[in-house]
Amino acid sequence: MEVEGGPVKSLEDIHFFADLDSKVRQKLETECRWRRVHAGQRIIDFGSETRDVFFVAEGAVSVVNFSLSGREIAFASVEAGDSFGELSAIDGRPRSASVVAVQDSLIATMPSRTFLKVLQERVEVTFKVLKRLSHMVRSGDVRIMELSTLAATQRVYAELLRMAQPDAAVPSLWIVRPLPPLREIASRVSTTRETAARALSQITAAGLVRRKGRNLYLMDRAKLEEVVNALHFAETSQAA
Repeated sequence: MEVEGGPVKSLEDIHFFADLDSKVRQKLETECRWRRVHAGQRIIDFGSETRDVFFVAEGAVSVVNFSLSGREIAFASVEAGDSFGELSAIDGRPRSASVVAVQDSLIATMPSRTFLKVLQERVEVTFKVLKRLSHMVRSGDVRIMELSTLAATQRVYAELLRMAQPDAAVPSLWIVRPLPPLREIASRVSTTRETAARALSQITAAGLVRRKGRNLYLMDRAKLEEVVNALHFAETSQAA
């Protein structure tokens, strides 16, 4: 299958469909619309009545909403291989957030009727969708707790810990690759870019993290966790 600009990846690279028989997957590919979007381009609008499900074949998008003052609040980042838009396809309600490309991306759009038919017929896909929805609920619970109990600086630290993954070359070293723009990090934890920059400067000066190119290395992940937990305890003690 091709899209304007050259050949596209198949749905084999999408987590939900990786285990499907190639013929089944190829049939699903023909029912998708494929398009390239540029960084900053809006893909879904909050409140939209559309029901399609979207799959990120290349690039990354951000799930966002806006406060009454107009400040952008990011709920999640969706990377290549993942999806968004499942909720409206399942419950038929309007979109609960907007989605914006944060990188030039390749998106496959699947009609809701096709997606629901897959859920009805392919139990292996259904379980993967259920796991993803469970993860969304748990992540939401964590973020609500952090907003209720942590100061903005500590929320930045907690977000960095969430984004970090073990370095393949040195498993004991954790890395955020690549480090998102500070504006995006601030949006995820409901604070300002200036606060995110100040928080990052503080732990850099303390030797807990180090920036190298576009990546951020956690030099002492356990210590950073201790800092978040200690500040969390201090905040809750003062509240009590």
